[in-house]
Amino acid sequence: MAGAAGGLLPRAFGRAAGALCAGGGAGARARASAAATPAAAAAAAKTAAPAAAAAAAQPAWGEAGLAWSVDTQVRVDWSLEEVAEVFHSPLLELVHRAANVHRTFHDPRQVQKCTLLSIKTGGCQEDCGYCSQSARRSKETGVKATPLMQEEPVLEAALAAKAAGSTRFCMGTAWRGPEQVGPRQFKRILTMVEKIRGMGLEVCTTLGMLNADQAKQLREAGLTAYNHNLDTSREHYKKVTSTRNYDDRLATLEKVRDAGISVCCGGILGLGEKEADRVSLLHTLCTQPEHPESVPVNALVPVKGTPMENNTPPDTLEMVRYIAAARILMPGSVIRLSAGRLHLSVADQAFCFYAGANSIFTGERLLTTANNDECEDEKMFQKLGLEGRPAFVPYANSGRAVAEELRSASEEQGRRSAQNQEEPRQSYCHTSARRK
Repeated sequence: MAGAAGGLLPRAFGRAAGALCAGGGAGARARASAAATPAAAAAAAKTAAPAAAAAAAQPAWGEAGLAWSVDTQVRVDWSLEEVAEVFHSPLLELVHRAANVHRTFHDPRQVQKCTLLSIKTGGCQEDCGYCSQSARRSKETGVKATPLMQEEPVLEAALAAKAAGSTRFCMGTAWRGPEQVGPRQFKRILTMVEKIRGMGLEVCTTLGMLNADQAKQLREAGLTAYNHNLDTSREHYKKVTSTRNYDDRLATLEKVRDAGISVCCGGILGLGEKEADRVSLLHTLCTQPEHPESVPVNALVPVKGTPMENNTPPDTLEMVRYIAAARILMPGSVIRLSAGRLHLSVADQAFCFYAGANSIFTGERLLTTANNDECEDEKMFQKLGLEGRPAFVPYANSGRAVAEELRSASEEQGRRSAQNQEEPRQSYCHTSARRK
């Protein structure tokens, strides 16, 4: 892989020109050049003028000679020293720089709503110190192993998520990998992926370690993205789990990329790591052959009965610093404000969005931990003037999903658009009230 990619145009223009890519990958170019949905086209037109203006001229910043204009390169050759320099910048200057980068590559008002469902809970063979689903400590955490969910309730959950405004539906399983359960259950998941994809939703799964054939089957079923977090730095990883190593994680990411599936990969803050570990994790992420399409930023939610139950989660400013650095280093990726959001105020979350986060997870739970109330999320969107990001907006970089998939998605969304406009979407508040 060559070092730095060439200079990039602002996101909205780059979509139309098919010019945005990470490291020049052919698949990434195909994604950028694919036809967007009607909603995506409108978003692109809306963003073009401010994005171009933001890229035109920016003042110098910092007293250390760090003159800059809006970063318009997607690089995969960052040195560890460069990443550390970005990360340790004065916070407000860092956020200002990140906010300008964000506006160059993304519509700053758009925040994608995603829903995550645990389709197989507990009984996991792994021993991750932060997780309540390990079979080794089920008595301490009280999480019992459940079988893989049947198809019908999962599809119902996906439909409910779409009605509540989510445009990406994610499914997670508590196991080491699909080989732990055999081909019949994996085939059930493939069927779920195909049918949820047919609903006009982006589909993501997190199923543990994959082999090349499993990744290929998921791609053929229509999977949009595969989540496989690195959690922390290579140096700190052995303090988080002993049942797998860092290279196991990287090997699965490689198989996912090779299969043409977009990568969703991030980490968790609060695992007892030092700032140097956060810098190292960011360096690993931003020097992958292609930047992850999605970068989840999780704050540890300490769970009673786990080895990390007494860990201190990161505060808001730590989250903002990490998000801002990630936005500068991986400008085209979607940064997903994930676990731990329940403890952030609206003002805290607004700071995270300003620094570059542009996705949240909605719904009552994230796997086994509580999540923000949907009604409160709707109120937050109204207060902050945010709007949901449509499904299948081409990402400014990363991922090798071929043009045919996005064209198919665009055509299908076009056929559905009139119907969707006629059917009023249920509000989060009404959905939440009925559940109560």
